[in-house]
This record gives sequence, C-alpha cells and structure tokens, in this order.
Amino acid sequence: MDTKEPLILTMNGGSSSLKSSLYVGGSQLKCLATASIERIGTTGSTMIMTDRTTGKNEKRAVNAPTHGACVEPLMDSLKDKGNLGDIVAVGHRVVHGGPAYRTHARVTMDMLTELRRIGPYDPEHLPVEIDLIEEFGRRFPSAPQVACFDTAFHRTMPRIAQILPIPRRYAEMGVQRYGFHGLSYAFLMNELTRIAPDKGEGRVILAHLGNGASMAAVSKGQSVETTMGFTPTSGLPMSRRSGDLDPGLVAYLARTERMDAERFHAMVNKESGLLGMSEYSSDLRDLLERESLDSRAAEAVEVFCYQARKWIGALAAALGGLDTLVFSAGIGEHSPVIRARICAGLGFLGVEIDAARNEANARMISRDGCRVTIMVIPTDEEQEIARTVWAMIGS
Repeated sequence: MDTKEPLILTMNGGSSSLKSSLYVGGSQLKCLATASIERIGTTGSTMIMTDRTTGKNEKRAVNAPTHGACVEPLMDSLKDKGNLGDIVAVGHRVVHGGPAYRTHARVTMDMLTELRRIGPYDPEHLPVEIDLIEEFGRRFPSAPQVACFDTAFHRTMPRIAQILPIPRRYAEMGVQRYGFHGLSYAFLMNELTRIAPDKGEGRVILAHLGNGASMAAVSKGQSVETTMGFTPTSGLPMSRRSGDLDPGLVAYLARTERMDAERFHAMVNKESGLLGMSEYSSDLRDLLERESLDSRAAEAVEVFCYQARKWIGALAAALGGLDTLVFSAGIGEHSPVIRARICAGLGFLGVEIDAARNEANARMISRDGCRVTIMVIPTDEEQEIARTVWAMIGS
C-alpha cells in the first residue's frame, strides 16, 4: 500500500515489550497498523500485527533477545501497510525526562546526553529507549524524532507534591516526585473532555490499572497529585512491582540477607507485587480464577483492591472532593469485578457503581443520581504520541 501521505511512526518500548504504530498525519489522525512484540529477552517471543483498516490480526514467533533485534521484524510487518519512505517523523514514549525535560521535545544530541546521565533514574526503561532513538536515527536520518515524556503530564503538580522529605541537597540533584503514565493520562483527559466537557474541568481521578498501575488526581485539566513518585516502582502494588515500601526494608535486608542495591532493585521490580504476594502469577485474571482455592491468590487480589481504594481516598483529599472517577488500561477497562471491589466502601465519597452497567463494561458505570460519575475509557498511548508529534512537526 502506498498512502502518498505523510506518515508518523510511534515507538513505545517497555521493559520487556515493544509496541509500534503507523499513522497518517493530519488534523484527523488515521492509524494504518499496529505491531507489538512481547516477552523480549526471554523464550517464546511473539509479534502481533493488526491491520487497522481491515481489522485482520497476524501472529508469529520472533527472535527477540533485545529491543534492537525487534526493530527489523517490526518494520517488515509495517512496510506492507504504508510506504515507509513517507515517514516524516518518529515519536518515542520516553518514561523519564528528569529535571531537564518537563515537556515533549525534539530529540537532539544534548537530550541524548542528558538521558544517558539520568539513566540510573530508570534503568528499566531509559537505556532501551535511548537505543531505539539511535536506531531510528540511523534508519530515518532526515526525519525528526520527538521524545514524548511520561513525566510531562505531571509538571503542573504543586511544589509540595513534588518534594521528597529527604535532605534538600538531593532535590538539587533532581531527586523528587515526578509521576508517570503521563501519555495515558493526557489521552484520557482529552477523551473525557470530548465526551463530557464539563467533567474535564472538574475534580477527576484517573486510574491507569494494568501491568503497571498508577492513579492521578486532576483539577481543571491539570495534574495535582499522583501515586508514582521518583520511579515507576512506587505507589500501588502492580503485577511485579512492589509499590510503596517502608524504606527501612532496604537496611533490614542488607543486614539480614546481605542484599545489595542491584538485588533489591530486581526484587521490587520483577519479583514483587501480585507475583510476589501470590507466589503463583502476576496476572489478576489467573488470581481471580484461583482465589477460592488459594489464600495467597485471594490476599494478593484483596491487597491490590485495598491499596487502590485507599489511594482514591487520598487523591480525593488532595482534590478537596471528587466529581469523576475514570478506570482505564488492561485491568481498569476489562475487569468488572476489580472495579466493583475497588469502589466498595467508597460510598462516603459518592462513589456508587451500577452493577449491570459495570458487568456490561458500559462507558458510564455509576448509578443514576450519585455524586461521582464513574467511567470506563480505553487508553491509547500510541495515539497520544502521534497527536503530540503531529502538533509539533505537522506544519
């Protein structure tokens, strides 16, 4: 297929996954195709390519020892959907912008130098994202690349929400609360404002609940608080990440198990959360199926829901009340039982779910007449990247 129109390529690299989309640029973006590779760095890596025009899916095994090795099969899968020579820009999701990059920006050599410097902020994502930027710089040397930072959405948080209560000299080094999942939150706020303009100007809690999970408090369209802080490991318990922990645990494990920083990092990012609590699976669907037979699975599910419920209360306090609660991402969009359990006990805030609407995965799942509107809105980080890129280079 030859679109003979300007194309935008988006890249979204996770710690063990890579997603890519091909869009026709313009005031009304059109997605031609998406491709994703899972289980990078392990056996059984697979790629799924979806033709967004026909809806046809293709799935095949790929050799994916590294993210760089995924680029060739990804590009091969997309080249039949559009003339890759028409790519006018490449947009990258970059998880952490550190103190220097609080808004989306074109990639420069100075930016790459700074991202390498702050690599220790997020060793799970930043090295991968830098490698991908360099790879596509070689492939499309004349096409500008744009870094879309997950931290950018939260730049509006008040100072008191950014400061960590540790010696001030670390703040001068850039150690503060940043917040993440910003591309998802920006997309959700655009969608909420499109669907219900009055809701977008109110007090909103956005719940991005997937393998990575976080929440954000938004007032009049601006982020004022979020659950994640200096790194994406903090906040809610997640599939494999621990979420918030007592910092004294670091010293305790160092003394009792001689655990060093690298081992602790691996534990809280890859072995904790739902997987660590259940000792069975990092997938909530598996745990829900097993909870009646295994107390560990049941406890893992309940801890996840309890912590989510607790954070909704905390974020409502930061907002001074709550008008709209939005569920999104894999769990938030597709698990009625988890949504219901999270909302149980939040009636004092005006959060009341309509059981039938919730089970049907309706757009609005709150009861008629309740104070808080509860919505389910699918997120699309790739579309938000493409929208950002086109706004920056479209002219």
